[in-house]
Amino acid sequence: MSVMHGGKKITLCVTASIAVYKAAELVRELERAGYEVSVAMSPRATEFVAPLTFETLSHRKVATDFFSLGDAGAIPHIALADSADLVLVAPATADIMAKAAAGLADEIVSAILLATKAPVIFVPAMNVNMWEHPATQANIRTLGNRGMRVLDPDSGDLICGWQGTGRFPEIAAIVAAVDALQTEQDLKGVRVIVTAGPTQEAIDPVRFVTNRSTGKMGYALADVAARRGAEVLLISGPTQLPSPAGVSVAHVSTAEEMHKTVFAASQKSSANAQRQVIVIAAAVTDHRPT
Repeated sequence: MSVMHGGKKITLCVTASIAVYKAAELVRELERAGYEVSVAMSPRATEFVAPLTFETLSHRKVATDFFSLGDAGAIPHIALADSADLVLVAPATADIMAKAAAGLADEIVSAILLATKAPVIFVPAMNVNMWEHPATQANIRTLGNRGMRVLDPDSGDLICGWQGTGRFPEIAAIVAAVDALQTEQDLKGVRVIVTAGPTQEAIDPVRFVTNRSTGKMGYALADVAARRGAEVLLISGPTQLPSPAGVSVAHVSTAEEMHKTVFAASQKSSANAQRQVIVIAAAVTDHRPT
């Protein structure tokens, strides 16, 4: 689920990682969420994916150098920097983060980053050794100190053959991070516990009593609360739904498990929350076979 953000403009800066192809899907999902996406590509990125791919998906001309938009009087890096409500660098290489930290502006993407006043999110994708290198980590700290956000990459098998941290994050997680910056954070300091889905009561080892609840209502509530800044725990009965980004999930089966988990969670304190809200959206089975 994504909150609709009609009229919000994102400048997507694509750099030369092997994960460039995933940025095409990211454009589609951002457009689906209601964002207007304009794309800039570093010269090396165009060697992985042709600009035409992004022009087709975004319905806008892609900027690949300082003279590429073709509009009379338009200066591409200034136009894309000024028009953006958010600048999203995805995928972000170690090179572009180093350039941004050093204030370099020798191609279109680094120039946009130097010129923009909008919030900036970097979505890294690289080899694990490049990610863990002290220089990269120092650059990340520098960017953070300047108010820019660097998402943590995922871990697993990397295309280079290594295993570890450096994978391009899931598209849903990136969209959620974008949404969070564009959504009023009026639930900061609030801990929200949400119950969702059905419960199941066993008749025997094979059969059980349940109901047709999908859990969609509870999952949607948890998702929106997280986007608005809350610390969210979703206590879910059996469903087929993916976990919302930024939400902790506890899975239960029976009504008794649901009760015990909710009670235990409600008694825990949180260092980041001053208030607590419990939203009961689960369809708890009201009969237990004997």
